Amino acid sequence: MNIYYNPLDMRCKSIIGGIEQNQNLEIRVYGMSNEPCLFVLSRDGQSGAQYLHMDKVADGWKLLLNLPDPGLYFYYFQFGNEKTAGCGKFRNLEFSESVIAYQILVYEKGFNTPEWFKGGIMYQIFPDRFYRSGAVTVSPEKWLHAHWNEAPEYRMNAEGKVLNNDFFGGNIRGIIEKLDYLQGLHVTILYLNPIFRSFSNHRYDTGDFMEIDPTFGTEEEFAQLVEECRKRGIRIILDGVFNHTGDDSLYFNKYGRYPSVGAYQSKDSEYYAWYSFIQYPDKYHAWWGIDNLPAVNEECPSYAEYIAGENGVLKRWLKYPLGGYRLDVADELPDEFIEKIRTAVKDMDTEAIVLGEVWEDASNKIAYSKRRKYFWGKELDSVMNYPLKDAIIQFIMSNNTTMFRQTVAMLRDNYPKSVLDSLMNILGTHDTARILTAMGGIHAFTKEEMSRTWMDAETRAVAKERVKAATVLLFTVFGVPCIYYGDEIGMEGYSDPFCRFPFDWDHMDIDMLEHFRRLAEIRSSLSVFCDSDYTELFADESCLVFERRKGKEVAVVIMNRGYKKYELSYRGKLFDLLHGRLPFTDHYTITPQTYTILSNKPI
Repeated sequence: MNIYYNPLDMRCKSIIGGIEQNQNLEIRVYGMSNEPCLFVLSRDGQSGAQYLHMDKVADGWKLLLNLPDPGLYFYYFQFGNEKTAGCGKFRNLEFSESVIAYQILVYEKGFNTPEWFKGGIMYQIFPDRFYRSGAVTVSPEKWLHAHWNEAPEYRMNAEGKVLNNDFFGGNIRGIIEKLDYLQGLHVTILYLNPIFRSFSNHRYDTGDFMEIDPTFGTEEEFAQLVEECRKRGIRIILDGVFNHTGDDSLYFNKYGRYPSVGAYQSKDSEYYAWYSFIQYPDKYHAWWGIDNLPAVNEECPSYAEYIAGENGVLKRWLKYPLGGYRLDVADELPDEFIEKIRTAVKDMDTEAIVLGEVWEDASNKIAYSKRRKYFWGKELDSVMNYPLKDAIIQFIMSNNTTMFRQTVAMLRDNYPKSVLDSLMNILGTHDTARILTAMGGIHAFTKEEMSRTWMDAETRAVAKERVKAATVLLFTVFGVPCIYYGDEIGMEGYSDPFCRFPFDWDHMDIDMLEHFRRLAEIRSSLSVFCDSDYTELFADESCLVFERRKGKEVAVVIMNRGYKKYELSYRGKLFDLLHGRLPFTDHYTITPQTYTILSNKPI
């Protein structure tokens, strides 16, 4: 049957992506068949389906839909004698007996995401490794590297544990001193990995949520950092690690280093109910079984109050004020707990963002056998965009557009538009190999191999060009690009801890840095990268051309990974913003193995 439907075409679905409850939605299917068409709708978690008759019109069928209840819905089409059609490779309509349903996410009326976040540029800092200013001391159970550019410690001790007790001394004063550098990258959002008192260098083992880690600095210095960032138009996002604490903490106090009576020390401790003991006191539930990260029970009223209450952690630090929080391992936090976090954050500042660490499609994520409600209106504003990360890397490494196009289509179809514009787009993080190393394609399988594997000059040159291409996509698709500290100067490193080397201020790849700066300048100068639609203009196996358009302003992004030449025709004048900023009138030749950004606004 010659039938056309695609939910990314507004002629077919009047609203692209998720919709607000009670919002009128028109569905249109195009085709000349005289057969009846049924819209088969089901709601997640409920049995049965509704078979809604679509009205026959001259060029196909149409249906007006209004869904009053927030939730996740699935639909497909049935034509005539039970021929079913659903979601195809690029969201196109595909006939199949085992049909794949489309989805509609319905969110609560009034749900939106912070406007200031959209169109921004994020920079992620692993605090101990960015820059050290002045003298730094550590407590006796920790040690400080003698030289800034040494390798992080990765070897296990006699008990088979990596203690993560080696420090380089990156501190708040160091970040303040480098704010002009960040401003030169047009950074508007500064995301800091955990900064609260902890035993380890990564600080995901929180010791005291109410105190800045003394190795990192003082609360007065933190206040100064917030203020200096504000002057430069930068807002700070803190890492909220609320799924577990450290065993060496005010709350658990396994080693007696805190003045409190911790849960490990006594069942009478005020913190005892926060934890789940299997055999008291030495066997307890811990994050992924790592015993120095005892898991907390987020459903415990006193813990929820400590984090999200009137005098809790969230509101204490939002007084500075902050841009919001990134929630570590969000899929391990119960829905009700995330709702309390959101309520507390928005009560302090409606424009503060709540962003979650989710590695999959967050619109329909199932975690621990339960469907999550991240974007129904009461939980998250946005998430880390790992699906896009994987798709960009696969596109650039394989020179094939398919996975990238499918991922972009999935995100546009499944996410509310305000979420789409607020996605934290990444190529590397503290949990993954650095993007330059990933693009180098040299595999290392053990920590020992990772510690001594570096690219030669030829491999590095190829990897650099791949990173440059990848970042063009990162900076121009919907959402907010995040630069992982050091990626912009060409740092290498496999997974933890080798992706956490100190920032190499003495050996910066200036060519790479200038590429990042140019992309940041382009993004900051064009309003199309704030919240405009994404339109695919052309795609084949190895070449992709897409457009971002807002009002009279337009940007056309070209990524040709193949060996064919293409001719792009248009009306008017477009400037090549990456290569000499030259104007081209009515025509542009796309040469093999090239990429660029064209715009009608010279920058």
